[in-house]
Amino acid sequence: MTKKLDIKLFPSVLNGSVKAPPSKSLSHRALICAALSKGESTINNIIYSKDIIATINALKLLGAKFEKYDDKIVVNGVKRIKHVTKEIDCNESGSTLRFLIPLFSLANKPITFTGAPSLIKRPQSIYEDIFKEDHNTFKILNNKIMVNGSVKARKYFIKGNVSSQFFSGLMFALPLLKEDSTIIIDGLLESKSYLDLTISTLENFGIKILELKNGYFIEGNQTYTNATFTIEGDYSQAAFHLVGGVISGHVKVESLSLTSKQGDKAIIDYLKQMKSKVVFTENGYIAELSKTYGTTLDIGDCPDLGPIITLLACLSEGESTITNINRLRLKESDRVFSTVSTLKALGANISATENEIIIKGIKTLKGGITLDSFNDHRIVMMLSIAALRCENPIVLTNANAITKSYPNFFDDYKALGGTYKIIKD
Repeated sequence: MTKKLDIKLFPSVLNGSVKAPPSKSLSHRALICAALSKGESTINNIIYSKDIIATINALKLLGAKFEKYDDKIVVNGVKRIKHVTKEIDCNESGSTLRFLIPLFSLANKPITFTGAPSLIKRPQSIYEDIFKEDHNTFKILNNKIMVNGSVKARKYFIKGNVSSQFFSGLMFALPLLKEDSTIIIDGLLESKSYLDLTISTLENFGIKILELKNGYFIEGNQTYTNATFTIEGDYSQAAFHLVGGVISGHVKVESLSLTSKQGDKAIIDYLKQMKSKVVFTENGYIAELSKTYGTTLDIGDCPDLGPIITLLACLSEGESTITNINRLRLKESDRVFSTVSTLKALGANISATENEIIIKGIKTLKGGITLDSFNDHRIVMMLSIAALRCENPIVLTNANAITKSYPNFFDDYKALGGTYKIIKD
């Protein structure tokens, strides 16, 4: 589904099992680590979504070589960071852009990043400040980010309420410098779970990051070592199928680790707080039709769960409040607006303040209207699950946005019993 796609989604009952797609967050991290490792690494359980392809193509410019197979990729890493003279196209991937800016800067020469306008518009002030503090260049002009000069081995002071992607980007690059570095966190660190993923992945490839009381110590002069790495199932994607089971049927999602460090594993706690029937079994979770109840949920550490947990709240008895939503505004769409306006159009009793979404639950949604995806993969998935409990079908335009992260979503949706019809392809 790469071309513009409009589909009609019908009320349905889900019943069956599905394998969670591999974690996109872990895939980005493992690919970067493998590309920086001398020798051959194998990454098992991978899918080639648009975001992952963006990272692979960028790392190819660095000199890494990739052999792609259906469910694995073999990576031959680089010996050093070379100067990339071509523009680095990150498409719509925030992880690709923010992870690679510090790393590619190590060549200490001019580099240019580009991508979708919505990506370049995302806040980059953390890197802008870092580069200017070191008397380097960081400019955003004509839908491009131009950088000249290397990140330095030093002490960094960064606010904790910004995207964890900035921290992770530094963690990939700073171990390769000769001297040690420290990242000091100003205030409460949000999305710490994503940094735990970064540190865990780095450790698998021989890089050590030491957590401090108020930050991280990064020893210099470290070397990445090649490894075999298996990507675990993605909780942020599995969340949609699990909620589908809770609101309409019986769904088992396999390939989910009970001990995962993914922040989006919080979906399990959220479902239980709302009295959903969800249990761990073998290598995944079973979620089945439940009467759920409103509550207050803080998504500061897992903003990607915002759309789907808001949908569940709309179909739960009583009132729910989703708090710490600010970072939802800085995604592929303004997900506060796209989530709230879409669900309101479906008949939900929902509103938003600056940092909260407030919902009064109802039994069913109305449907019977045409809605757009806002070119946002998570809005595509949210509306597909919402259609299960609508009184009438939904027409969804630009459903092809799903290829950004989960190109096989509609195959899995159909296998579980979700019903849809392609209107325009």
